[in-house]
Amino acid sequence: MIDQDQLKELIKLMVENELTELDLQDESQCVSLKRQGSAVPQPVYVQSPPAVVGPESGSGTTTPQLDAASTGTPSTGDPQAVIESPMVGTFYTASTPDAQPFVEHGDQVNPDTVVCIIEAMKVFNEIKAEVSGTIDKVLIDNGQAVEFGQSLFTIQSA
Repeated sequence: MIDQDQLKELIKLMVENELTELDLQDESQCVSLKRQGSAVPQPVYVQSPPAVVGPESGSGTTTPQLDAASTGTPSTGDPQAVIESPMVGTFYTASTPDAQPFVEHGDQVNPDTVVCIIEAMKVFNEIKAEVSGTIDKVLIDNGQAVEFGQSLFTIQSA
């Protein structure tokens, strides 16, 4: 069995060399280490237009037309961005249970503002706003499990 000092040294080498996987084998032991990549996945922002029921619609459901720039923002209505979860994990509003939330409804954010943490496989990933604006809604409760692509926040663009 590999001792803890050897294991720590292997992990240190993985981090220093930005390796995500390491397999070692000799006649007496086999070690396989895998870790999440060093780069934190970036959030994806998609505006899903709400369904609008219209009397002239054959199916009973229509969606607003998107603006010419195809930003995902309806051409009629307020510009709004959605921060989605870039991974499966557990959503946290603050760095520790006793700390203040990173952001709350009404807070101003810029692209570098950390809005939450998602824990995935014992790794805490800071999620940044990536847009400027005002937090409109926090859609997830602290400690709740989230799925890839699940909406976390809505942001009114500045």
